[in-house]
Amino acid sequence: MVARRRVLGAGLAIGGTGFTGVSLLPVLNARDASAAAPQQAAAPVVTPFSVPMPLVPVLSPVSTSGGVDRYEVTMRATSKEILPGLTTDLLTFDGHFPGPTIKARRGRPVVIRQRNETAVDTSVHLHGASVPQNSDGSPMDVIAPGAERVYTYPNRQRPASLWYHDHAHHVESENVYRGLHGSYLLSDADEAALPLPKDAYDVLIGIRDAHFDTTTGQLIYTMSDRARSTILVNGAPYPYFEVAARKYRLRFANTSNQRFVELGLEDGSDMIQIASDGGLLPEPYTTKTVYLSSGERADVVIDFSRYPVGTKIVLKNTAGFGPVEEVGQVMRFDVVRTADDPSSVPSTLRTLPPLPQPTAERTVVLRMDEDGRVDPKAYIDEKLYDPERVDARIRFGASEIWTVTNANAKASHNFHLHLVQFRVLERAGAAPGPAESGLKDTVVLKPGETVKLQMTFDSYRGTYVYHCHMLDHSAMGMMATMKIC
Repeated sequence: MVARRRVLGAGLAIGGTGFTGVSLLPVLNARDASAAAPQQAAAPVVTPFSVPMPLVPVLSPVSTSGGVDRYEVTMRATSKEILPGLTTDLLTFDGHFPGPTIKARRGRPVVIRQRNETAVDTSVHLHGASVPQNSDGSPMDVIAPGAERVYTYPNRQRPASLWYHDHAHHVESENVYRGLHGSYLLSDADEAALPLPKDAYDVLIGIRDAHFDTTTGQLIYTMSDRARSTILVNGAPYPYFEVAARKYRLRFANTSNQRFVELGLEDGSDMIQIASDGGLLPEPYTTKTVYLSSGERADVVIDFSRYPVGTKIVLKNTAGFGPVEEVGQVMRFDVVRTADDPSSVPSTLRTLPPLPQPTAERTVVLRMDEDGRVDPKAYIDEKLYDPERVDARIRFGASEIWTVTNANAKASHNFHLHLVQFRVLERAGAAPGPAESGLKDTVVLKPGETVKLQMTFDSYRGTYVYHCHMLDHSAMGMMATMKIC
């Protein structure tokens, strides 16, 4: 039975201001700028680098008995000051924006009782996790207002920077936008033994955008809104973060609904990418920038010892729609002290097992209406999401190659599967770059682009979804169902 939807309000209407396929184009980056409309200069709604970056609180379990970490979490509405002097109404996990971080250990189960005290349906999905169907947070497996649900996460997979968010179909986009998202960091003894930066020098940096009414401080939600141009880091607009002159592990997570970012230091200095969605890369990769579509994560090491104390260095963004003055700067690192640094980045981070012989191949085509119609839709294989339909039947234990294509000429997409991590075999007919050399759960597809992926379905049987993780697109229908049996 399909649950009755509780709609958040008039803002959910798809025919929002300026919604066309063109509105989804990145316009800062030269790779995508040729088809974009000129942008007018704009000032950020708050003075950049005037507030400190919050450190997201780590949630403590209510019980650790029996080798299981148990948590109690309440989803509820609250109000917080985000823009100076104004309060913003939010949907939150335990009153935090973003939600509190959960730190888990491989092989040690986590059980979370989620209670929904909001006025809308919710469904909590642990993005990137291999979990039983009844704990996956299916789009139709909702928690009604006033109800609760227990989610069990076995944590059998390798360590990774995962995240959790609402997934109730048709309202997931607005629920996440209004604050229902948080991080879930899975570790183990092997990763802890590496000499990477640890403890206070291992820092979560969650990046997203928002559109505020600057008079009232309220979030404005319109499907695929191009005016989401205030950049938030851990819930604060354009913050500064005080660092020591030493190496830091920074866990970048793009939790935007649809914004893509390309992150780099303003002086062009190197950073070392050590992990992607599915955890550590086989080898570290030195780069100037990290490109993340919505839902993607990347861990990097930045060595601030190359800067004298007193240096202030901006983390810039060179991708995504919107004026450079608003979206071209993310945060600032302020080097305020010296510190001992026993950390290092080893030349080998992990060994990935060889890919098994594939047992089947599939094609997936992503497309959305981009002709300017009032009520655009989004499709997988020319079908809108129907929770009663199974789109792919997969044999348990199978290892499959999926060729995924973005059929749009203007709109970018990305692609996410529940339950499984995958390996990128090809991008546009060529081998993937080093940033995609590890395990992934979300992959970007620019207009007309094709990627080839391989994944193995050997953890759980059941029904799961795959979809565009530009959440405005999945809410419009770009989602499908697979059944592993």
